[in-house]
Amino acid sequence: MNYQETLQWMFAQLPMFQRVGESAFKKDLTNTIAFSKELGFPEKKFKSIHVGGTNGKGSTSHMLASILQEAGYKVGLYTSPHLKNFTERIRINGKEIPKRKVTAFINKNKEFLETQQLSFFEMTVGMAFDYFANEKVDIAVIEVGLGGRLDSTNIITPLVSVITNIGYDHMQFLGETLPEIAGEKAGIIKEGVPVIIGEYQEAVVPVFIAKATEKNTTLQFASEDITLYSTDLLGDYQKSNTKTAVAAIKKLQGFNISEKNIQNGLKKVVQNTQLKGRWQILQQHPTVICDTAHNKEGLQLAMNQLKRQDYQKLHLVLGVVADKKLADVFPFFPKNAQYYFCKPNIPRGLSEDILQQQAAVFGLHGKTFSSVAKALKSALKSANQQDIIYVGGSTFVVAEVV
Repeated sequence: MNYQETLQWMFAQLPMFQRVGESAFKKDLTNTIAFSKELGFPEKKFKSIHVGGTNGKGSTSHMLASILQEAGYKVGLYTSPHLKNFTERIRINGKEIPKRKVTAFINKNKEFLETQQLSFFEMTVGMAFDYFANEKVDIAVIEVGLGGRLDSTNIITPLVSVITNIGYDHMQFLGETLPEIAGEKAGIIKEGVPVIIGEYQEAVVPVFIAKATEKNTTLQFASEDITLYSTDLLGDYQKSNTKTAVAAIKKLQGFNISEKNIQNGLKKVVQNTQLKGRWQILQQHPTVICDTAHNKEGLQLAMNQLKRQDYQKLHLVLGVVADKKLADVFPFFPKNAQYYFCKPNIPRGLSEDILQQQAAVFGLHGKTFSSVAKALKSALKSANQQDIIYVGGSTFVVAEVV
């Protein structure tokens, strides 16, 4: 199979959560463990940092990788989902895994993958760990896909475990309450491995303390640090992510990382890791901002920051996935804005007409468009040079504009 055929085969095997939702979720690590054994336990051949949480785990992972790169290390970075290209998920020092390596890996392991019926995510995790082991990275930053306890990445024993925060997302799998969700996320806490929690949230602190005690390890809340670092990532929400990343770096044993490395790493995240879609300014006059915030906590922060910007008129290009609880997020959206409702180009995307109807209940009004591109084109046509256009609501909307 060539690269395109390989990807099509991977996407078609068992559905991937980002595209189809609930039916792709597996409550079991059996497949991942079996695949790891088949590959010769690659995750045991490199050091790692494990990053979970509801919001900010992607940005925090990129910050960690950038700091480690500034300190001169060969750094693997595994994240999900991708925005444009599958290869974005697996990088070393900011460079994506070569397409030929993706093809070779799948061709080599195809029989096992078919027999075991591995999901898209399970085989991708195996590919990442195998690549990092073969390339002999000094350390890899591994972002949790969904939850923690039962996530395919949870076969690693990292040097530090990081949980950024707990919010209401993927509740059909992780639980209806914050403590229940925290219980799933805390599943990445390992015996004797220090834990950094990004935000002190009263409702979930007991869950983390109990888990850390059970696993005989230390627990630190990064939000209690008063030191502020600047970063090239522009969202207000990045302030807590920088604290989390720095706390994790300072807990890391056996690596030589200076204060200068930390400062430079945080200022060069985009340059070092090629991160996209986090309060990214696509153009000026009019200013076009895109952001991947997609759940209650993330969108509340993004909308608050948007309302504080200086503009003549505000335009929102908005699309979401079908299982989004819109009543939870729409109260944060500005009413004095022009909306351009669209459907992201995935099976799980919510119809633009339904989105328009539900938005109207909350006093949010605008036109519908059959694609993200058409919605943005219309917004650019309507906006003047002093206006702001915000593109978001879903990672998949942002993927179509970056």
